Amino acid sequence: MDSTEVATPLGRSDTTYIAGHRGLVGSAIWRLLENEGFTNLVGRSSAELDLTDRTAVFDFFDETRPRTVVLAAAKVGGILANSTYPVDFLSVNLQIQTNVLDAAVKYEVPRLLFLGSSCIYPKFAEQPIREDSLLTGKLEPTNDAYAIAKIAGILNVQAVRRQYGLPWISAMPTNLYGPGDNFSPTGSHVLPALIQRYDQARQSGADSVTNWGTGTPRREFLHVDDMASACLHLLNHFDGPQQVNVGTGIDHTLAEIAAIVADTVGYNGETQWDTSKPDGTPRKLLDVSTLRDAGWEPAITLEDGIAHTIDWYRNNVAALRR
Repeated sequence: MDSTEVATPLGRSDTTYIAGHRGLVGSAIWRLLENEGFTNLVGRSSAELDLTDRTAVFDFFDETRPRTVVLAAAKVGGILANSTYPVDFLSVNLQIQTNVLDAAVKYEVPRLLFLGSSCIYPKFAEQPIREDSLLTGKLEPTNDAYAIAKIAGILNVQAVRRQYGLPWISAMPTNLYGPGDNFSPTGSHVLPALIQRYDQARQSGADSVTNWGTGTPRREFLHVDDMASACLHLLNHFDGPQQVNVGTGIDHTLAEIAAIVADTVGYNGETQWDTSKPDGTPRKLLDVSTLRDAGWEPAITLEDGIAHTIDWYRNNVAALRR
């Protein structure tokens, strides 16, 4: 199928495999599908199934024979991690994607959703970024290795559609946050890093908090529960070869985001910016027209989402991923 069509809704009793079901996105999708009455969800932790082990992945597909696959498993991290370990981000993600997608082809999985990231788009893409901006310019150097891996995944899905006629799709979310996020000081993305930094400053009574960069880059954020909702909507209602942007269509400066976090955690000190550290892409706002035309809109405001995430962080701080 090379044109956009309406998909057949998923069967709630079909075997549905969520790769990465303990991660930020995968766990949110699992929660939603459970709440929606899906009765045959399958997930494996990385200790139970190493997705870089090709033989193990094929054996797993042979055993479980999923009818739907959500490929949410990935090696992810913030600017520091991506800049420091580009080989890891390229190699591990390519291995995970290739193994899962090849196994899904062999066992003729009817429906698959591949999840990527908005970092696939050129650093200086016209804003808001349309899906057809893909491969039209140079990538942001701080995460180009991860982006190349995700671009390869998109092209893999498109190739499967052309060669095998399977109605697989890809979704590219904007910056995600929410319950289950990574709050590691060296591996987290910007919003969980800000939450941890400001909450610790509140507890310690620190006079100031220092953030990376200038605070001027603009970012769009989507709560992970909204992301899960969008994924299910696309699986039920969308069928097309091009990747679909998933976001809110609204962005803020990092300084504005930091101010919301500081206010929500109750921090009253000063915010400073270390301009010797990189800003990353100056602006990254997605054009979400395709998703809206498919009938989906976000339901969680940034302020409510941040407050919800802070509550979750405080209730789970002892057991957080580090």
